[in-house]
Amino acid sequence: MTFTLPGFDLDAFISATLAEDLGPSGRDVTSESVIPAETSFAGVMDSRDAIVVAGLPIAAAFFQRLDPDMEIEILADEGASVAAGSDVMRLKGKARAMLTAERSALNTAQHLSGIATLTRRYVDAIAGTGCTLLDTRKTIPGLRVLEKYATRMGGATNHRMGLWDAAMIKDNHVAVAGGVAEAVARAKAHGVERIILEVDRHSQIEPGLDAGATWLLLDNMDPATLREAVALVAGRVPTEASGGVTLETIRAKAETGVTYISVGRLTQSAPAADIGLDFLTI
Repeated sequence: MTFTLPGFDLDAFISATLAEDLGPSGRDVTSESVIPAETSFAGVMDSRDAIVVAGLPIAAAFFQRLDPDMEIEILADEGASVAAGSDVMRLKGKARAMLTAERSALNTAQHLSGIATLTRRYVDAIAGTGCTLLDTRKTIPGLRVLEKYATRMGGATNHRMGLWDAAMIKDNHVAVAGGVAEAVARAKAHGVERIILEVDRHSQIEPGLDAGATWLLLDNMDPATLREAVALVAGRVPTEASGGVTLETIRAKAETGVTYISVGRLTQSAPAADIGLDFLTI
């Protein structure tokens, strides 16, 4: 069973996570002292709520790191919607290994599935508008690749992966440069191809476009203001609505004709999915 993501080292992630839990001694003192070494368990991981699945292959890798012979059957595809009470994984192997890996495996699957589940709610909220949902860089340090993977499983499209893959000129950059045109011109002169310009008023649109902005982020605009901005841009570059977007407000913003809407809450505020793991001695 293999799981690969560009920019993500699964082996290193498993090692670091288990090392954090096992501490300097590298021991699970509870399982060592209570569970005989020869004991085997059968386990079932299930969803207590309706969720969108993400992270099961990573969860499985924790168990197989501690028991390479563990039998694991993943029962739900990544990105699949499953009903409450659905079994998503079955396991059979060494009891100590299963108990030691349990928390790390569940934490990962619960967190990523929680993000995927919330993301799907936002995607569903704008269905039929032609607008695309984007995530943001508002991720837990060290987990960006995984969290952005989870938003994809929920149906979103990734925005910038980091500071390296596009320029995003925001109000502080504009303030230092002396205006949107000057800020964009500097980025263009530096050879940057993707130049995203944040604007918060209509008067910034033409100077930014004239200077070479390739994308406009329309910040904290209400639907009426967004609609006017989209009309002014007139399809010359993609437009993105951003700032304070919620499930209650996203559809009205999507219906203004913006190309994209970015939502930080997808990774900032997603509750963990309720996924459990029950064991039976065999």
